[in-house]
Amino acid sequence: MFDFFLAPEVLPFSVALLVMVMIGAVEALGLGAGAVHLHAHVDVHGDGGDLLGWLGIGEVPLLVVLVVLLALFGLLGLAGQQLASAWLGAPLSPWIAAPIALVAALPLTGTCARTLARILPHDGTTAVGLDSLIGKRATIVVGNARTGSPARAQVHDVHGQVHYVMVEPSDEGLTIREGETA
Repeated sequence: MFDFFLAPEVLPFSVALLVMVMIGAVEALGLGAGAVHLHAHVDVHGDGGDLLGWLGIGEVPLLVVLVVLLALFGLLGLAGQQLASAWLGAPLSPWIAAPIALVAALPLTGTCARTLARILPHDGTTAVGLDSLIGKRATIVVGNARTGSPARAQVHDVHGQVHYVMVEPSDEGLTIREGETA
């Protein structure tokens, strides 16, 4: 059996599967988060016709796409070489079989990545920067706000979270009293 996996005709596919197993082993040992951080945030929104979006990059971590691609390439290549041996009597040259397996693996990688994106948990946050609160209506909760003398105010962000910030009016001479909303 090892003779088959080490045969020159299937070596690219065996190497792909070995790399996939090695990535899994590193991740299983917990070294993946610090040693190799291949999570890429790629903004692929648009018409959907671009290659990155088609492969599922941006929907799942890049490492997941890489593992899926390696697995599909390796398995399709091994299966293809088995079929070629059965039908033709001998496996194809790796220079012919590898591009065929890669072309076959690419659309399946995208399909698998998009399917995994629906299953895997997503990272998300409701944290906002202070700049996003500028222009929002705030209620003074402690003190009176005057130019040069800020007061504590309560403001809601786009997620409905309450923030307490120090505010002062932009108009000279304007005073906003405790309990007022501005």
